[in-house]
Amino acid sequence: QVRLAESGGGSVQTGGSLRLSCEASGYTFSSINCMAWFRQAPGKEREWVATIYSYDITTYLDDVKGRFTISQDKAKKTLYLQMDNLKPEDTAMYSCAAGPLCATKPLYWGRGTQVTVSS
Repeated sequence: QVRLAESGGGSVQTGGSLRLSCEASGYTFSSINCMAWFRQAPGKEREWVATIYSYDITTYLDDVKGRFTISQDKAKKTLYLQMDNLKPEDTAMYSCAAGPLCATKPLYWGRGTQVTVSS
């Protein structure tokens, strides 16, 4: 059974940083060639944030480019999202996802970790 478990969320002030982690289990990490982060703010639809492919090719939502960095450690079976210069509009529940089409139709989801940025 595939499991994704996020951690690292919390409350920070504007301009602060957080590092989210997503630990994978139940399958061979290297067999998944696409992993992504999504977020959902209260009252809004879930939106895609960033994707990393098996050869460490990355893509980002325009609003987070230059502030967020997605990475992975295959030996630890862990996906990361380094978030710097956080803004109040980054406040949301952040979830990791995986699958062949992870940015549009993920097969697997974590439960999420809350990020709150205060002004």
